[in-house]
Amino acid sequence: MKINVGVIFGGESVEHEVSVISALQAIKNINKEKYEVVPIYISKDRYWYTGNDLIEIDNYKDLTSLISRVKRVTLCKIDNDFCLLTTQGMIKKIVNKIDIVLPIVHGKNVEDGSLVGYLETIGIPYVGSGVIGSALGQDKVILKQVLRDSGIPVVDAICFYDSDYFADKKKILSDIDKLGYPVVVKPACLGSSVGITYVKDKNGIESAIEDAISYDRKILIEKAVNNLVEVNCSVVGNYEKQEVSVIEQVISKNDILTFKDKYEGNGKKGASKGIVSTDRIIPAKIDKDLTKKVEELSKEAFRALNLSGICRIDFLINKETNQVYVNEPNIIPGSLAFYLWEPKGKSYALLLDELIRLGIHEYKSNSKKVCHFDTNILKDFKNNSGVKK
Repeated sequence: MKINVGVIFGGESVEHEVSVISALQAIKNINKEKYEVVPIYISKDRYWYTGNDLIEIDNYKDLTSLISRVKRVTLCKIDNDFCLLTTQGMIKKIVNKIDIVLPIVHGKNVEDGSLVGYLETIGIPYVGSGVIGSALGQDKVILKQVLRDSGIPVVDAICFYDSDYFADKKKILSDIDKLGYPVVVKPACLGSSVGITYVKDKNGIESAIEDAISYDRKILIEKAVNNLVEVNCSVVGNYEKQEVSVIEQVISKNDILTFKDKYEGNGKKGASKGIVSTDRIIPAKIDKDLTKKVEELSKEAFRALNLSGICRIDFLINKETNQVYVNEPNIIPGSLAFYLWEPKGKSYALLLDELIRLGIHEYKSNSKKVCHFDTNILKDFKNNSGVKK
Protein backbone atom coordinates (compact mmCIF):
# COMPACT_ATOMS: atom_id res chain seq x y z
CA MET A 1 0.00 0.00 0.00
CA LYS A 2 1.32 3.44 -0.91
CA ILE A 3 1.95 6.14 1.69
CA ASN A 4 -0.15 9.24 1.12
CA VAL A 5 2.17 12.24 1.30
CA GLY A 6 0.59 15.66 1.55
CA VAL A 7 3.01 18.17 0.02
CA ILE A 8 2.15 21.61 1.43
CA PHE A 9 3.45 24.72 -0.33
CA GLY A 10 2.73 28.39 -0.98
CA GLY A 11 1.39 30.59 1.82
CA GLU A 12 1.33 34.30 2.58
CA SER A 13 5.04 34.95 2.16
CA VAL A 14 7.28 37.02 -0.08
CA GLU A 15 8.82 33.67 -1.02
CA HIS A 16 5.48 32.24 -2.17
CA GLU A 17 6.54 31.61 -5.78
CA VAL A 18 9.85 30.08 -4.71
CA SER A 19 7.90 27.62 -2.57
CA VAL A 20 5.75 26.63 -5.54
CA ILE A 21 8.84 25.94 -7.64
CA SER A 22 10.55 23.89 -4.90
CA ALA A 23 7.42 21.85 -4.18
CA LEU A 24 6.69 20.99 -7.81
CA GLN A 25 10.32 19.89 -8.23
CA ALA A 26 9.88 17.51 -5.32
CA ILE A 27 6.53 16.20 -6.55
CA LYS A 28 8.07 15.47 -9.95
CA ASN A 29 10.94 13.50 -8.42
CA ILE A 30 9.24 11.56 -5.62
CA ASN A 31 9.02 7.78 -6.05
CA LYS A 32 5.46 7.28 -7.34
CA GLU A 33 5.66 3.53 -6.74
CA LYS A 34 5.99 4.08 -2.98
CA TYR A 35 4.12 7.35 -2.45
CA GLU A 36 0.81 8.83 -3.49
CA VAL A 37 1.32 12.58 -3.67
CA VAL A 38 -1.47 14.89 -2.56
CA PRO A 39 -0.64 18.52 -3.44
CA ILE A 40 -1.84 21.08 -0.88
CA TYR A 41 -1.50 24.68 -2.00
CA ILE A 42 -1.89 27.60 0.42
CA SER A 43 -2.85 30.74 -1.49
CA LYS A 44 -1.57 34.20 -0.63
CA ASP A 45 -4.88 34.88 1.10
CA ARG A 46 -4.30 31.76 3.24
CA TYR A 47 -6.94 29.43 1.77
CA TRP A 48 -5.94 25.79 1.30
CA TYR A 49 -6.57 23.91 -1.96
CA THR A 50 -5.96 20.48 -3.43
CA GLY A 51 -6.28 19.00 -6.91
CA ASN A 52 -4.17 17.53 -9.69
CA ASP A 53 -4.05 20.83 -11.58
CA LEU A 54 -1.77 22.14 -8.82
CA ILE A 55 1.18 20.00 -9.93
CA GLU A 56 1.69 21.76 -13.30
CA ILE A 57 3.71 24.96 -13.02
CA ASP A 58 2.24 26.48 -16.18
CA ASN A 59 -1.15 26.57 -14.46
CA TYR A 60 0.14 29.19 -12.01
CA LYS A 61 0.33 31.76 -14.80
CA ASP A 62 -3.41 32.28 -14.32
CA LEU A 63 -4.18 31.81 -10.62
CA THR A 64 -7.84 32.76 -10.95
CA SER A 65 -8.39 29.99 -13.47
CA LEU A 66 -6.35 27.51 -11.44
CA ILE A 67 -8.25 28.15 -8.20
CA SER A 68 -11.57 27.67 -10.01
CA ARG A 69 -10.52 24.12 -10.99
CA VAL A 70 -9.33 22.86 -7.58
CA LYS A 71 -11.05 22.24 -4.23
CA ARG A 72 -10.79 24.42 -1.15
CA VAL A 73 -10.01 22.22 1.84
CA THR A 74 -8.92 22.14 5.44
CA LEU A 75 -6.65 19.58 7.11
CA CYS A 76 -8.13 17.99 10.21
CA LYS A 77 -8.30 14.78 12.22
CA ILE A 78 -11.41 12.63 11.93
CA ASP A 79 -11.42 9.59 14.23
CA ASN A 80 -7.92 8.15 13.65
CA ASP A 81 -7.43 9.56 10.16
CA PHE A 82 -5.94 12.85 8.95
CA CYS A 83 -8.17 14.17 6.23
CA LEU A 84 -8.52 16.94 3.70
CA LEU A 85 -12.10 18.09 4.09
CA THR A 86 -13.92 20.30 1.60
CA THR A 87 -14.96 23.62 3.11
CA GLN A 88 -17.22 25.00 0.39
CA GLY A 89 -20.95 24.38 0.49
CA MET A 90 -23.22 22.96 3.18
CA ILE A 91 -22.04 19.36 2.91
CA LYS A 92 -18.54 18.57 4.12
CA LYS A 93 -16.77 15.78 2.27
CA ILE A 94 -13.46 13.97 2.74
CA VAL A 95 -11.37 14.56 -0.38
CA ASN A 96 -8.17 12.74 0.62
CA LYS A 97 -6.58 11.03 3.58
CA ILE A 98 -3.00 11.97 4.47
CA ASP A 99 -0.44 9.73 6.20
CA ILE A 100 2.40 12.25 6.48
CA VAL A 101 2.99 15.87 5.49
CA LEU A 102 6.00 17.13 3.56
CA PRO A 103 6.08 20.91 4.06
CA ILE A 104 7.96 22.73 1.30
CA VAL A 105 7.33 26.30 2.33
CA HIS A 106 9.65 29.28 2.47
CA GLY A 107 9.57 32.41 4.58
CA LYS A 108 7.59 34.19 7.22
CA ASN A 109 4.09 32.94 8.16
CA VAL A 110 4.86 29.38 7.02
CA GLU A 111 8.50 28.26 7.39
CA ASP A 112 8.87 30.06 10.73
CA GLY A 113 7.11 27.36 12.76
CA SER A 114 3.58 28.62 12.07
CA LEU A 115 2.70 25.71 9.80
CA VAL A 116 4.37 22.92 11.77
CA GLY A 117 2.74 24.32 14.91
CA TYR A 118 -0.64 23.57 13.33
CA LEU A 119 0.55 20.13 12.24
CA GLU A 120 1.70 19.45 15.81
CA THR A 121 -1.65 20.60 17.18
CA ILE A 122 -3.67 18.11 15.14
CA GLY A 123 -0.98 15.44 15.64
CA ILE A 124 -0.16 14.51 12.05
CA PRO A 125 3.32 13.14 11.21
CA TYR A 126 5.44 15.54 9.17
CA VAL A 127 8.91 15.86 7.67
CA GLY A 128 11.43 18.37 9.00
CA SER A 129 12.17 20.57 11.98
CA GLY A 130 9.69 21.28 14.75
CA VAL A 131 8.35 24.58 16.01
CA ILE A 132 11.43 25.68 17.97
CA GLY A 133 13.96 24.84 15.27
CA SER A 134 11.81 26.41 12.56
CA ALA A 135 11.30 29.60 14.56
CA LEU A 136 15.00 29.90 15.37
CA GLY A 137 15.92 29.47 11.74
CA GLN A 138 13.62 32.27 10.67
CA ASP A 139 14.56 34.92 13.25
CA LYS A 140 18.13 35.94 12.43
CA VAL A 141 18.53 37.88 15.68
CA ILE A 142 17.59 35.11 18.11
CA LEU A 143 19.43 32.69 15.83
CA LYS A 144 22.69 34.59 16.37
CA GLN A 145 22.18 34.59 20.12
CA VAL A 146 21.70 30.81 20.24
CA LEU A 147 24.65 30.11 17.94
CA ARG A 148 26.92 32.48 19.89
CA ASP A 149 25.92 30.89 23.21
CA SER A 150 26.73 27.51 21.67
CA GLY A 151 30.26 28.66 20.81
CA ILE A 152 29.56 28.80 17.07
CA PRO A 153 31.16 31.79 15.29
CA VAL A 154 28.87 34.48 13.87
CA VAL A 155 29.66 37.97 12.56
CA ASP A 156 29.27 41.01 14.81
CA ALA A 157 25.90 42.73 14.51
CA ILE A 158 23.35 45.03 16.11
CA CYS A 159 19.57 44.80 15.97
CA PHE A 160 16.62 47.05 16.65
CA TYR A 161 12.88 47.38 16.10
CA ASP A 162 11.32 49.79 13.64
CA SER A 163 9.87 51.74 16.60
CA ASP A 164 13.40 52.16 18.03
CA TYR A 165 14.56 53.63 14.75
CA PHE A 166 11.66 56.05 14.44
CA ALA A 167 12.02 57.10 18.10
CA ASP A 168 15.79 57.70 18.05
CA LYS A 169 17.28 57.42 14.58
CA LYS A 170 20.41 59.32 15.68
CA LYS A 171 21.32 56.67 18.28
CA ILE A 172 20.79 53.79 15.83
CA LEU A 173 22.97 55.44 13.20
CA SER A 174 25.64 56.11 15.84
CA ASP A 175 25.61 52.43 16.85
CA ILE A 176 26.08 51.47 13.19
CA ASP A 177 29.05 53.86 12.93
CA LYS A 178 30.62 52.08 15.92
CA LEU A 179 30.04 48.69 14.28
CA GLY A 180 31.88 50.00 11.23
CA TYR A 181 31.16 50.04 7.51
CA PRO A 182 30.58 48.26 5.21
CA VAL A 183 27.50 46.57 6.68
CA VAL A 184 24.69 44.32 5.53
CA VAL A 185 21.16 45.43 6.39
CA LYS A 186 18.59 42.64 6.77
CA PRO A 187 14.96 42.17 7.75
CA ALA A 188 15.31 39.81 10.72
CA CYS A 189 12.69 37.26 9.69
CA LEU A 190 12.81 36.95 5.90
CA GLY A 191 14.75 34.66 3.60
CA SER A 192 15.90 34.36 -0.03
CA SER A 193 17.84 37.65 0.35
CA VAL A 194 14.60 39.65 0.22
CA GLY A 195 15.03 43.17 1.60
CA ILE A 196 18.79 42.76 2.11
CA THR A 197 21.17 45.59 1.17
CA TYR A 198 24.96 45.84 1.21
CA VAL A 199 25.88 49.35 2.40
CA LYS A 200 29.42 50.63 1.84
CA ASP A 201 29.13 53.85 3.85
CA LYS A 202 26.69 56.01 5.80
CA ASN A 203 25.35 57.67 2.63
CA GLY A 204 23.18 54.66 1.83
CA ILE A 205 22.29 53.43 5.30
CA GLU A 206 18.98 55.22 5.86
CA SER A 207 17.38 54.11 2.59
CA ALA A 208 18.57 50.52 3.24
CA ILE A 209 17.01 50.52 6.71
CA GLU A 210 13.75 51.96 5.39
CA ASP A 211 13.63 49.26 2.72
CA ALA A 212 14.17 46.53 5.34
CA ILE A 213 11.50 48.07 7.59
CA SER A 214 9.00 47.81 4.74
CA TYR A 215 9.31 44.01 5.10
CA ASP A 216 9.81 43.48 8.84
CA ARG A 217 9.56 45.26 12.19
CA LYS A 218 12.88 43.88 13.46
CA ILE A 219 16.09 44.81 11.64
CA LEU A 220 19.57 43.28 11.75
CA ILE A 221 22.74 45.15 10.80
CA GLU A 222 25.76 42.91 10.31
CA LYS A 223 29.39 43.83 9.92
CA ALA A 224 30.32 42.81 6.37
CA VAL A 225 32.99 40.14 5.99
CA ASN A 226 36.06 41.25 4.03
CA ASN A 227 37.50 39.09 1.22
CA LEU A 228 34.23 37.20 1.20
CA VAL A 229 33.67 33.66 0.00
CA GLU A 230 30.16 32.25 0.48
CA VAL A 231 29.73 28.50 0.83
CA ASN A 232 26.78 26.29 1.75
CA CYS A 233 26.50 22.81 3.18
CA SER A 234 23.35 20.72 3.53
CA VAL A 235 22.65 18.49 6.52
CA VAL A 236 20.24 15.55 6.82
CA GLY A 237 19.41 13.89 10.12
CA ASN A 238 18.21 14.66 13.63
CA TYR A 239 19.76 15.28 17.06
CA GLU A 240 21.13 11.72 17.14
CA LYS A 241 22.88 11.56 13.78
CA GLN A 242 23.78 14.04 11.04
CA GLU A 243 25.11 13.55 7.52
CA VAL A 244 26.61 16.38 5.46
CA SER A 245 26.47 16.94 1.72
CA VAL A 246 29.19 18.23 -0.54
CA ILE A 247 29.93 21.93 -0.08
CA GLU A 248 29.02 24.46 -2.74
CA GLN A 249 30.56 27.85 -3.41
CA VAL A 250 27.99 30.39 -4.59
CA ILE A 251 28.96 33.09 -7.05
CA SER A 252 27.51 36.58 -7.27
CA LYS A 253 28.38 39.61 -9.36
CA ASN A 254 27.19 41.70 -6.41
CA ASP A 255 28.64 42.29 -2.94
CA ILE A 256 26.19 39.75 -1.53
CA LEU A 257 24.12 36.95 -3.02
CA THR A 258 20.82 38.50 -4.12
CA PHE A 259 17.33 37.16 -4.81
CA LYS A 260 18.07 37.55 -8.53
CA ASP A 261 21.29 35.52 -8.17
CA LYS A 262 19.39 32.74 -6.42
CA TYR A 263 16.25 32.47 -8.51
CA GLU A 264 16.75 34.29 -11.79
CA GLY A 265 20.19 32.96 -12.60
CA ASN A 266 21.68 36.43 -13.23
CA GLY A 267 19.17 37.00 -15.99
CA LYS A 268 19.56 33.61 -17.62
CA LYS A 269 16.54 31.56 -18.62
CA GLY A 270 15.40 28.88 -16.22
CA ALA A 271 14.01 30.71 -13.20
CA SER A 272 11.58 27.83 -12.80
CA LYS A 273 14.53 25.68 -11.82
CA GLY A 274 14.57 27.51 -8.49
CA ILE A 275 17.81 27.88 -6.63
CA VAL A 276 19.42 25.35 -8.97
CA SER A 277 19.77 28.22 -11.45
CA THR A 278 22.24 30.01 -9.15
CA ASP A 279 25.84 30.25 -10.37
CA ARG A 280 27.84 27.87 -8.20
CA ILE A 281 30.97 25.76 -7.93
CA ILE A 282 30.51 22.19 -6.67
CA PRO A 283 32.56 21.18 -4.79
CA ALA A 284 33.66 24.53 -3.36
CA LYS A 285 37.23 25.65 -4.03
CA ILE A 286 38.37 25.55 -0.40
CA ASP A 287 41.15 23.47 1.11
CA LYS A 288 40.72 20.30 3.17
CA ASP A 289 41.02 22.05 6.52
CA LEU A 290 38.33 24.60 5.65
CA THR A 291 36.14 21.83 4.24
CA LYS A 292 36.41 19.89 7.48
CA LYS A 293 35.69 23.04 9.51
CA VAL A 294 32.55 23.81 7.51
CA GLU A 295 31.34 20.21 7.85
CA GLU A 296 31.89 20.23 11.62
CA LEU A 297 30.18 23.59 12.10
CA SER A 298 27.25 22.42 9.95
CA LYS A 299 26.60 19.51 12.30
CA GLU A 300 27.12 21.64 15.41
CA ALA A 301 24.69 24.30 14.21
CA PHE A 302 22.14 21.65 13.20
CA ARG A 303 22.13 20.20 16.72
CA ALA A 304 22.33 23.55 18.53
CA LEU A 305 19.22 24.78 16.70
CA ASN A 306 17.28 21.56 17.35
CA LEU A 307 16.82 20.83 13.64
CA SER A 308 15.55 17.71 11.91
CA GLY A 309 15.06 16.44 8.37
CA ILE A 310 17.01 18.57 5.92
CA CYS A 311 18.46 22.05 6.05
CA ARG A 312 21.16 24.04 4.31
CA ILE A 313 23.67 25.96 6.44
CA ASP A 314 25.12 29.08 4.77
CA PHE A 315 28.61 30.26 5.66
CA LEU A 316 30.72 33.40 5.23
CA ILE A 317 34.49 32.95 4.94
CA ASN A 318 37.23 35.57 4.97
CA LYS A 319 39.52 34.00 2.37
CA GLU A 320 42.61 35.83 3.69
CA THR A 321 42.24 34.88 7.36
CA ASN A 322 40.28 31.65 6.77
CA GLN A 323 37.85 32.72 9.49
CA VAL A 324 34.55 30.86 9.07
CA TYR A 325 31.22 32.27 10.24
CA VAL A 326 27.81 30.62 10.24
CA ASN A 327 25.50 33.00 8.41
CA GLU A 328 22.13 31.27 8.72
CA PRO A 329 20.34 27.95 8.29
CA ASN A 330 17.68 27.44 5.64
CA ILE A 331 15.26 25.17 7.49
CA ILE A 332 13.49 24.19 4.28
CA PRO A 333 16.05 25.08 1.62
CA GLY A 334 15.19 26.06 -1.94
CA SER A 335 14.96 22.94 -4.12
CA LEU A 336 15.52 21.04 -0.83
CA ALA A 337 19.23 21.35 -1.73
CA PHE A 338 18.95 18.08 -3.68
CA TYR A 339 21.76 19.12 -6.04
CA LEU A 340 24.23 18.99 -3.12
CA TRP A 341 23.44 15.32 -2.52
CA GLU A 342 23.60 14.06 -6.09
CA PRO A 343 27.44 14.22 -6.16
CA LYS A 344 27.39 11.85 -3.16
CA GLY A 345 25.31 9.34 -5.10
CA LYS A 346 21.98 10.26 -3.53
CA SER A 347 19.34 11.01 -6.16
CA TYR A 348 16.48 13.41 -5.44
CA ALA A 349 14.09 10.44 -5.17
CA LEU A 350 16.35 8.72 -2.63
CA LEU A 351 16.74 11.96 -0.66
CA LEU A 352 12.96 12.40 -0.45
CA ASP A 353 12.58 8.77 0.60
CA GLU A 354 15.10 9.27 3.40
CA LEU A 355 13.39 12.45 4.59
CA ILE A 356 9.99 10.76 4.74
CA ARG A 357 11.46 7.85 6.69
CA LEU A 358 13.07 10.35 9.08
CA GLY A 359 9.71 12.05 9.56
CA ILE A 360 8.06 8.74 10.42
CA HIS A 361 10.90 7.88 12.81
CA GLU A 362 10.61 11.25 14.58
CA TYR A 363 6.84 10.84 14.90
CA LYS A 364 7.15 7.39 16.44
CA SER A 365 9.93 8.54 18.77
CA ASN A 366 7.96 11.58 19.97
CA SER A 367 4.85 9.46 20.45
CA LYS A 368 6.67 7.51 23.16
CA LYS A 369 7.19 10.64 25.26
CA VAL A 370 4.71 11.63 27.97
CA CYS A 371 2.61 14.56 26.76
CA HIS A 372 -0.49 14.23 28.98
CA PHE A 373 -1.61 12.56 32.21
CA ASP A 374 -4.45 10.09 32.57
CA THR A 375 -6.18 12.23 35.15
CA ASN A 376 -8.61 15.12 35.16
CA ILE A 377 -7.95 17.83 37.73
CA LEU A 378 -11.19 19.52 36.65
CA LYS A 379 -13.34 16.60 37.75
CA ASP A 380 -13.85 17.93 41.27
CA PHE A 381 -13.28 21.59 40.45
CA LYS A 382 -16.02 23.63 42.17
CA ASN A 383 -14.98 27.26 42.00
CA ASN A 384 -12.73 29.69 40.17
CA SER A 385 -10.16 30.14 42.92
CA GLY A 386 -7.60 27.93 41.20
CA VAL A 387 -5.99 24.68 42.34
CA LYS A 388 -2.89 25.97 44.11
CA LYS A 389 -2.98 26.19 47.91
